[in-house]
Amino acid sequence: MRQFAVIGLGRFGSSVARTLVERGHEVLAIDSEEEKVAEIADQVTHAVQLDASDEKALRSVGVADVDVAVVSVGDISASILITLLLKELGVGLVASKALDALHAKVLRRVGADKIIFPERDMGVRVADSLSTPGIFDYIEVSPTHSIVELVAPGSLQSKTMRELDLRAKYGVNVIAIKRKKPKISKEGASEIEEEFILGPTADEQIVHGDLLVLLGKDEDIEKLKRL
Repeated sequence: MRQFAVIGLGRFGSSVARTLVERGHEVLAIDSEEEKVAEIADQVTHAVQLDASDEKALRSVGVADVDVAVVSVGDISASILITLLLKELGVGLVASKALDALHAKVLRRVGADKIIFPERDMGVRVADSLSTPGIFDYIEVSPTHSIVELVAPGSLQSKTMRELDLRAKYGVNVIAIKRKKPKISKEGASEIEEEFILGPTADEQIVHGDLLVLLGKDEDIEKLKRL
């Protein structure tokens, strides 16, 4: 069980909060409007009315102790400030809702670990991707099968796809690998670029930090996550 804070209880934020509770997690739901807090109070672990752009107010309700915070407020300036405050408070993973590409860019600059576009990401899907450690994205393709992005466990690293043979051992297909690689820009600055390896060959070796894009039965993916 993990601890979550969901800040902003509109349609999207409320959906995320309720789904996280259904998945067995503790949820601190926060909004500046008393009516929205009252509507969800009996569906989450704790629900409080406060101004989330106030650092002292956030500290007073223990936001610094949560594992994940979801920022789902509609005001752009407020969402940027809240995201910044959450990172300064030490929240490990902050997922912030963006209204457009520019908003998303600024959110990343102030520390957002995950950007959510509500028109693309359903609340249930976001909740599932956030509630599982190591899972960066989640798409349900059927009631029993999903596509997930999983941080490669240490037990898989430094081994080739042939050695791992995940399809035979676990019934899980590796569709692709996302890998961050250091590079030097034209200006001489150190940068990180993302390499996307679609359909990795049998000789492809898993390295530290790889994100594996997996397709398989939910129960088989769960077994792989426990390695």
